[in-house]
Amino acid sequence: MKKLYLSMWRGGLISVAVMTVCLSGTAFAQHKAIDYKPGMPFSDGYVAGNTLYVAGQQGPDASGNVTGLDITEQTTNAIAAVRKVVEHAGFKMSDLVSVTVYITDLNDLRKMNDVYIKLMPNPKPARATVEVAGLIGGAKIEISAVAVKH
Repeated sequence: MKKLYLSMWRGGLISVAVMTVCLSGTAFAQHKAIDYKPGMPFSDGYVAGNTLYVAGQQGPDASGNVTGLDITEQTTNAIAAVRKVVEHAGFKMSDLVSVTVYITDLNDLRKMNDVYIKLMPNPKPARATVEVAGLIGGAKIEISAVAVKH
């Protein structure tokens, strides 16, 4: 902040204008939807500048069903779905900075954490875990995330 003040003081308004243009250019350099399916009300991910926002990913089986899958299987599949969006967007799992886990039964937290610890990169991203009354399709878990390219 001190350097910015000195630069503005010495360089006058031209420095401020150039800096504003440069900052604006990087903040809006890249905007794109990831895995948008026409007719759906959302994208699986969205890149804004150097940040990727991953929509909630569930853990269905290969046929798209979560029925009959336990929390361990659903967690494994949900993290794989997050990984797919992250990599499709050109990011790495180590770019994750924040994760939100929505879970329908906190009694499953230990089993979910066992899988999460094994599959998520170190250091682990910041995380919030929220118990919810229900999820679309009867899922037991949904994971959303934010990744930032370093």
